[in-house]
Amino acid sequence: MTQALANSAGPATPATPAAPANPAELPTRIKVLAFTLMCVGFFMATLDIQIVASSLKDIGGGLSASQDELSWVQTSYLIAEIVVIPMSGWLTRVFSTRWVFAFSALGFTIASMLCGLAWDINSMILFRGLQGALGAAMIPTVFTTAFVLFPGKQRLIASTTISALATLAPTIGPVIGGWITSQWSWHWLFYLNLVPGVAVALLVPKYVHFDNADLSLLKKGDYFGILLMSGFLACLEYVLEEGPRKNWFGDDVIVTCTWITAICGFLFIVHAFTAKEPIVDLRALAVRNFGIGSLLSFITGIGIFCAVFLTPVFLSRVRGFDSLQIGVALLSVGCFQLAAMVVYSVVARFVDMRILLVIGLVLFGLGCYLYVPLTSQWGWRELLIPQALRGIGQQFCIPPIVTMALGSLPMSRLRSASGLFNLMRNLGGAIGIAVSSTMLNDRLNLHYERLDEHLNAGRPVVQSVLQQQTAHFAAVGGNALNAANAGLAQLHALLMREALVLTFSDTFFALSLCFVVGLLSVLLSRPFGNAAPPPDAH
Repeated sequence: MTQALANSAGPATPATPAAPANPAELPTRIKVLAFTLMCVGFFMATLDIQIVASSLKDIGGGLSASQDELSWVQTSYLIAEIVVIPMSGWLTRVFSTRWVFAFSALGFTIASMLCGLAWDINSMILFRGLQGALGAAMIPTVFTTAFVLFPGKQRLIASTTISALATLAPTIGPVIGGWITSQWSWHWLFYLNLVPGVAVALLVPKYVHFDNADLSLLKKGDYFGILLMSGFLACLEYVLEEGPRKNWFGDDVIVTCTWITAICGFLFIVHAFTAKEPIVDLRALAVRNFGIGSLLSFITGIGIFCAVFLTPVFLSRVRGFDSLQIGVALLSVGCFQLAAMVVYSVVARFVDMRILLVIGLVLFGLGCYLYVPLTSQWGWRELLIPQALRGIGQQFCIPPIVTMALGSLPMSRLRSASGLFNLMRNLGGAIGIAVSSTMLNDRLNLHYERLDEHLNAGRPVVQSVLQQQTAHFAAVGGNALNAANAGLAQLHALLMREALVLTFSDTFFALSLCFVVGLLSVLLSRPFGNAAPPPDAH
């Protein structure tokens, strides 16, 4: 009878049985099943950030969208997601973990179906925003669940699994997206979520039950803080996403959103430190290991998302690869990361996690640095070693960062802090991509001008190239004037290609420097491991 009520009652129904006093004492089978279901939802939400990245041209063609309109397919998702993620802790306290997660999975699934059925670019942008907002709560909730359900060595395996999924999803997203689009159509990028989404939405309420709803929190919710945070994060994400394309402060909308970001951000920070129960607990950053862990989450967010952004752009613009070829070239990162996951799970039981974190940051940074000598002829073979190091590095640094940050807090602060921790990773990715895009534009012009300075008609090398190109075009039927112009155009294209290669080299070098900052911050951390989080006493 009790079990039947547990399965059928909603969060507000008095007959719902209370959650266990210590969720870690639940049967292992139930804990593993509940955690697995939540990981499926988490992976779907994380995967959909990047799964459309390699198929935007196909989506644009199907919906008759311009390049500027098409950029909002990503931007709308990211803005909605980044606003909801830090609210997830409060939502789970109000409605309980199982109902928030189940509703999030169901809403995400419905929004995915609507994205596949989109009839024009405006409907796609709307449905992508809904998809990001409705699925966002699944991301930080899984991190909290790992620390609530699993003690000791079990927590090591759980955090390793989450970390692998968190870094694997954006890495293989373009791979899966390119393959699905080439084999079927872009609609299936979204229909892919339907079956697992429905399964998660139906099964999570049955097996995920380790906390109770508290609807009384709705009466004292920090709605002013939610308003300030939403304005701050939404406008910040818009500025970061659209700024590089709109010449930053040369655009009136960017200027307006920057002012809103600054004002709302300042007021939100003041409010978070003065309110009795703020929507986001910024005071948690004062806990040394959580603050350093959040900084490292920000840095690894820069590394993961920038590498996933830059490598496909290089292969597309310099090598001319299509979406499937780009996906194949990126596949090695995921393969080496999965292999490293097994190794990490073994050595983490015996080796100080700070040592593993340093190894991971060094390998990740080295993987980015090895892109510096890239040339216009680089393909999957030349990318293999840098990507292998990046894949191994991701797996060795993310789990210790999760343990460092979330393992340093009492259970009472874990839910709110998990949202903040995940927000830092997404903000790192957004800021990193914005800076990378700006560098690609500015450094391209700089390198082109420098290369152009060394080209003049009197140099033998230039004369030789022009003569070869002119002779080639004349041989295929062009007159002398057209052949000469074609030769100059070919030389310009060659110059632009090499300038672009140098620009990517500079950007990856800057990316590698971020990990130097990460390594220095590890020196300030306190020892941490797989022990239970501190007690709730403050």
